Amino acid sequence: MLKEIRPAIVLLLALTLLTGLAYPLAMTALAGVIFPKQAQGSLIEQDGQVIGSALIGQPFTEDKYFHGRPSATTAADPQDSSKTVPAPYNAANSAGSNLGPTNKALIDRVKDDVDKLKAENPSAAVPVDLVTTSASGLDPDISPEAALFQVPRVAKARGLSEERLRQLVSDHSKARLAGLLGEPRVNVLALNLALDAAK
Repeated sequence: MLKEIRPAIVLLLALTLLTGLAYPLAMTALAGVIFPKQAQGSLIEQDGQVIGSALIGQPFTEDKYFHGRPSATTAADPQDSSKTVPAPYNAANSAGSNLGPTNKALIDRVKDDVDKLKAENPSAAVPVDLVTTSASGLDPDISPEAALFQVPRVAKARGLSEERLRQLVSDHSKARLAGLLGEPRVNVLALNLALDAAK
């Protein structure tokens, strides 16, 4: 009986070592050599301290900063672990809200967000990405239109000209990959860091 089982056991062990250990280690090492920054999480440093990642959004709530998309991520409620509480950009619990387009809670939240944004900039149409969450809840980017929509508020809070801020948005806008893939975008953290550096 051992004679019949032995090839299966040897094959199982060999494939486990090959696909479970050797291959992942080789790919991790290769990624570290070819894409060192990305393999380390695309971390952004300022004054020698990590302040974020280019891949994960952060909440910016002050008027002097550009704001990212809403985030539907949650965390355990400290008072009742069977419940959750909103925790924007919680990378430990990446998820969307799972609310359907006819869900009253979603409709009310979007309406409230639109009303707040309209009060901020009544003459412009509200870009959809400023009132909708991404599937992950961690989107670090907004559309150039969403950034431009916020220019009047940021200019007023910073005492900078709107033209200067529009140029800053333009400088930090990225086009579609190869002109085809994805959407034009602006990384909110990078834009806000440039904004802090602007004089």
